[in-house]
Amino acid sequence: MAVTAELVKTLREKTGAGMMDCKKALNETNGDMENAIDWLRKKGLSAAAKKAGRVASEGKVLTGSAGRRAILVEINLETDFASKSDAFNQFAGTVVQMALDHQPADLEALQATLYPTTGRPLHEEVKHQIATIGENMTVRRYASMTVSQGVVASYIHMGGKIGVLVALESAVADQALLQELGKKLAMHVAASAPLYLNRESVPAEAIEREKAILVDQARTSGKPEAIIEKMVQGRLNKFYGDVCFVEQMFIMDQDNSVASIVAAAAKTSGGAITVTGFVRFVLGDGIEKEEKNFADEVAAQLGS
Repeated sequence: MAVTAELVKTLREKTGAGMMDCKKALNETNGDMENAIDWLRKKGLSAAAKKAGRVASEGKVLTGSAGRRAILVEINLETDFASKSDAFNQFAGTVVQMALDHQPADLEALQATLYPTTGRPLHEEVKHQIATIGENMTVRRYASMTVSQGVVASYIHMGGKIGVLVALESAVADQALLQELGKKLAMHVAASAPLYLNRESVPAEAIEREKAILVDQARTSGKPEAIIEKMVQGRLNKFYGDVCFVEQMFIMDQDNSVASIVAAAAKTSGGAITVTGFVRFVLGDGIEKEEKNFADEVAAQLGS
């Protein structure tokens, strides 16, 4: 295939590589654009390769649902501006649909799933999307929840800054009631950030650590050990109320716990409703962001 100036220009726009490098890549791959991109990446000449080490802490948390299953995906790139681009949103939407269609068990399985329009594994497709979008990008986290009966409700806060799933197991026929309850509970999780579902799900080591702190605090009162034991139990109950989802006071009704709200909904619907789990993703959570000094940045670009 003849290598035209237009092909060279297109490859340069996609990869950010030099014009002569783009021409050589196309010559080496008989004018095949995708193989030429790979050729440049392998040589370390593609902008995508150079961008791979840059911090990607922006992007979006996205959700999708199908039947009694729902998923969350966090896709990161470098700037909030790029997360609003058509190219990014088309890619992100495709990843969500892939997760729904193929039902991968975990992130590794999702990364190995073939991207529908190119047939490449997702982890390889990301590298090509970096060249197109112009920023480093990662599919960072993925979670899936399924119920045997009932609903998995979802909520996305601030256009993708926080994403939540809440699973409700229930034989209640009124799906609208379950969805409304589930969404409100998901909004609660977004705002209140519980650490555990209930007391039974709190790890034993976390309880022992909290007890040790509470015992030390109580002993400063100088009260007898029997009284201290009661004080610790009372404070431990408050700890559960702070960190356990179903024991937290409901964000939309501070007079009632989440468990009480669910029980009231169950009474209204005439059937049992059980909260069986939740997932909460905060965009960029745990990623150490680069702190840039503007003056230093300008000086570096000027070579001073």
